[in-house]
Amino acid sequence: MKNTDIFKIDPNALQAISSKLAWFYRIIPSGNANGVLHCFIDREKYKDRIEDEIELFLGKKILLESVDSNTIEDNLQIYFPENTKDTRQQNVYYHGDADSFLTHLISEAKSLKSSDIHVEIYEEKCRVRIRIDGVLVQRYILDKKQYPSLVNKIKVIANLDIAEKRLPQDGRILFEFKDEKFDIRVSVLPTLYGEKVVLRLLNNDTANIELTSLGFSDDDLKKYMESTKKRSGIILISGPTGSGKTTTLYATLKLLNNDERNITTIEDPIEYTLEGVNQVQLKENIGFNFSAALRTFLRQDPNIIMVGEIRDVDTANMAIRTALTGHLVLSTIHTNSAWGIISRLIDMNIPPFLIANTLNMAVAQRLVRLLCPHCKIESDSHGIVYPQKFKPYKAISAQYIARGCPECHNTGYKQRKAIYEVIIIDEELAELIKSGSISTPEMLEQKGIKTLSHNAFELFEKGETSLEEIYPLLMN
Repeated sequence: MKNTDIFKIDPNALQAISSKLAWFYRIIPSGNANGVLHCFIDREKYKDRIEDEIELFLGKKILLESVDSNTIEDNLQIYFPENTKDTRQQNVYYHGDADSFLTHLISEAKSLKSSDIHVEIYEEKCRVRIRIDGVLVQRYILDKKQYPSLVNKIKVIANLDIAEKRLPQDGRILFEFKDEKFDIRVSVLPTLYGEKVVLRLLNNDTANIELTSLGFSDDDLKKYMESTKKRSGIILISGPTGSGKTTTLYATLKLLNNDERNITTIEDPIEYTLEGVNQVQLKENIGFNFSAALRTFLRQDPNIIMVGEIRDVDTANMAIRTALTGHLVLSTIHTNSAWGIISRLIDMNIPPFLIANTLNMAVAQRLVRLLCPHCKIESDSHGIVYPQKFKPYKAISAQYIARGCPECHNTGYKQRKAIYEVIIIDEELAELIKSGSISTPEMLEQKGIKTLSHNAFELFEKGETSLEEIYPLLMN
């Protein structure tokens, strides 16, 4: 029996929301009163501040009344039937003014926990994509006539030259809307058909960053915590851009931050703000780079120094010198594995005995997308094909694969989890480094150190991710 008799629906109210949004939020508009849109919402979907999120999409005030899931399901199939089975990506065309659209776009991206917004122009169309869980998802198609005004609006608030269309430009925006306030890094690039803009949303909120929730195994977390208790030395985290290294560093600083310690950071850009930590923005155009900042920091009586990235020999040498003089240094470096950090430092002409004496811990990390719990599908193991050189640690009887639904924006994945490879440089490994033995030692396996591929495989075994997602990690 259908439950539609409890809904008194004003047909005009149905026009206020798209079919896609109705199914995504599981809401049914029922009527308008005094400029407020009244809606029914699935009781299981209702959560704190969801009204604010939906208001950002609709551009109007709403009032929600929660009802049971079956009632919502029945009404959705009647009033928005075209979306019951079709979960493919739908293009949303936007025909508003640049000011309101930009505010809406940034707020929407923030609410969806997006890291980047791409505003692009091509010969036949303009589009907006946002990066969610590391993957770009198309959100809007724009009229080509609107595109120049949107780009100019971004340039104006980022203090860029709107007349300059031949050269790349970089700027920053301090975005403030309602109770939201965060920084945005802006990059404008001239392309064949016009200027492409990328907005990087910098997350200033460290409230939810905790080491215990990032993805460390219990054993690796214990090792990492022990290393952070040392008063001097270097902790290095490796991984490609976008692998969550900065988040791990800030979770560490948040743990170490107290009134008894002087903590200073040099970053480019400053992605998080942490009260009690002295954060410094890199300014290479005036010669204020990582190595120059480290020289200055040594005169600031620091206990802990965080260097955004070791990019060159000068920065590496200064980091070693800083650790030797009794400071704890945290930083990142680009390598494929934790043990590869040692090879990279030696390539930078750092003497092996200095590395052995100062390096407390080497960490490698990656971010792995997790399968959407609402739509993942169980499959048998017959279709599993591993990389040629990979030997599975145990047999898998079944696997889960991605499908896609409105909850995950039809990607099949929802949220990401960090996996780690953690190596404590103890006396045995320090001797190996001093002797110049930089190839991956069998001792790592003997010490029970789990590699990135091992930890990635465990996520696959538990059904939390797909083989497709971890395949590149299994190749290393």
